[in-house]
Amino acid sequence: MKVLNNKTKVVMAMSGGVDSSVAVALLKKEGYQVSGVTMQIWGGDATLEEGSHHACYGPGEAEDIEDARKVARILGIPFYVFDLRQEYKTEVLDFYCQEYLSGRTPNPCWKCNRTVKFGALMDKTRQSGIEFDYFATGHYARVKYSRDTGRYLLKKAKDLSKDQSYFLSSLSQEQLRQALFPLGDYTKSEIRKMASDFGLPVSDKPESQDFIAGGYQSLIAAAPAGPIVDKQGNTLGEHRGIPFYTIGQRKGLSISAEKPQYVTDIDAENNTIVVGSKEELYHNGLIASGLNWIAIEKPEQPIEVEARIRYRHQEAEATVTPIDEDKVYVNFKTPQLSITPGQTVVFYRGDVVLGGGIIDRTKE
Repeated sequence: MKVLNNKTKVVMAMSGGVDSSVAVALLKKEGYQVSGVTMQIWGGDATLEEGSHHACYGPGEAEDIEDARKVARILGIPFYVFDLRQEYKTEVLDFYCQEYLSGRTPNPCWKCNRTVKFGALMDKTRQSGIEFDYFATGHYARVKYSRDTGRYLLKKAKDLSKDQSYFLSSLSQEQLRQALFPLGDYTKSEIRKMASDFGLPVSDKPESQDFIAGGYQSLIAAAPAGPIVDKQGNTLGEHRGIPFYTIGQRKGLSISAEKPQYVTDIDAENNTIVVGSKEELYHNGLIASGLNWIAIEKPEQPIEVEARIRYRHQEAEATVTPIDEDKVYVNFKTPQLSITPGQTVVFYRGDVVLGGGIIDRTKE
């Protein structure tokens, strides 16, 4: 159970945005001993398009770090910058590129939260000699301790339109034990107002819109062109490299057909994009692996859940059946649109995250 008082030392991961800045202010107001840290991850290998917003990864990082430094100065807390460029490249960027080259559509945030923000950044902070009891971020989510199960629970935020529990479902019990999410009980509009009330210079700062400034294509080496075919194997056109396509995509196919065509499959082994009708994008189930169970132990029998297959998708009733130690079959009560290998599937029960994993493939 988490014990918080005026002797509690909290390290706040600051991005230079309004959310983490207000989170620091709230912790400071509540009397905790707060230090701010941020990570330098930009490696200078993406092109920022003119007029584009800042992204998680891009050349706007220097400005974001300076904004975080200004907030820390205003609030009177120590502030540190740690160079995690190599860790980020290894854990996130290399993984991200390899997934796309393999015909999958990865979820970089799911990977980053476990291995970098709550992994390398926490480790680097401790190694530098900064002592802390808890590690806080500006995510919209909540952590509660269950006396009944002796486990830390990850729960949805009060503001469901901003809830980020989906991206945090990779965190371990040990990481959740140390995690604080000060914004979990607030709405985004309340956070904006508090930023102004606290006199923070980032109160009107736009949110980061993308993962990579300039688009993920800027990081991926040229991939060979290949055929776009229909389900019968008829060639309809040529693609410009499989990393530039995802399941459900309609735009940018540059093919001529009587009816709208969507990407229904990506065959990386044969360097082929398969297209079909929207109806062909619906599937009854999926196989997932790389599982992380949070609220429960790894199930030995089928369990009923609400499953979300993408961040913006609506959760759907499903049965999760164990296949082996690290693989499950997820069978939906109603067919789901655009189940995408590489994306994260997260299992909920009400507002509690049971666990999550990575989609391997569809299965009827």
